[in-house]
Amino acid sequence: MKQHTFLGAVLGAMICSATAWAVEPGDAAPAFTVKNTKGEEVTLAAQKGKVVVLEWVNFDCPFVKKHYSSGNIPKLQEKYTGKDVVWITINSSASGAEGSLAATELGERAKKDGNKASQVVLDGDGKVGKAYGAKTTPHLFVIDKEGKVAYNGAIDSKATTDVKDLETADSYISDALDAVLAGKAVAKAKTQPYGCGVKYAAN
Repeated sequence: MKQHTFLGAVLGAMICSATAWAVEPGDAAPAFTVKNTKGEEVTLAAQKGKVVVLEWVNFDCPFVKKHYSSGNIPKLQEKYTGKDVVWITINSSASGAEGSLAATELGERAKKDGNKASQVVLDGDGKVGKAYGAKTTPHLFVIDKEGKVAYNGAIDSKATTDVKDLETADSYISDALDAVLAGKAVAKAKTQPYGCGVKYAAN
């Protein structure tokens, strides 16, 4: 009985720890300061008044490869940055973990894979990822002009690595951005993200 009580306490602590990271649609977006692949400082505060997309990435993840090799994510980045959306690609892989790259290498890999985001940034200590509760690569968040989280979830409705599924998938991120840019509420403001787990540093 005592063992069950102890295990319950541990599980409860783990659940609380996980949910403590998460942000929900309608919450104020956590502020952050990170460095991009050129070593320049990037802050959320500097994007005040703009719609912002946060996209978690690990270029070695098969789910990410699906969306980059097909050109899906680069097309979305190009389309929406053309509408004055700030798109920030974030790598939260800890040093030595899968997907971790030094700044220069990350920049080169992003360019090679066709990334067209406004910024590609490093979050090796995982502070930004944990503040938002980013779980997978890809995992996307949309922040509205008022600085509130408008969308948290998957890029689309087909949780597979098959490029062919893009043809029939519902693009949740497009739906969310179109709604926010039109000043409307996002119909599906929260969905289940899918992909590879973010490789955070051990605490």
